[in-house]
Amino acid sequence: MSEPFDIETRWPELFEQLDDANRRAVVQALASSWHEGWIPNRDDVENLVDHARGAIDDAEYMRRAAAIVERHRGKPYAQFRLSEPYTER
Repeated sequence: MSEPFDIETRWPELFEQLDDANRRAVVQALASSWHEGWIPNRDDVENLVDHARGAIDDAEYMRRAAAIVERHRGKPYAQFRLSEPYTER
């Protein structure tokens, strides 16, 4: 049996910053990725929460996401613009 998706219990301090609509949207986005096999980590959750509450813009969200990938994979990442999909070069 798989473990339950308990993202709000793992990092409640992140979700306290969101109103109900944004909280539901963030949880749904994270749950969708989890169902596809992604394992939640605090960096990704914090980044999405910060974007949802308006603390960072799209460009900062993407910069952070790319940096998180680099840290977690230990590989350099390609620079890209928001309009371009990420591809390793």
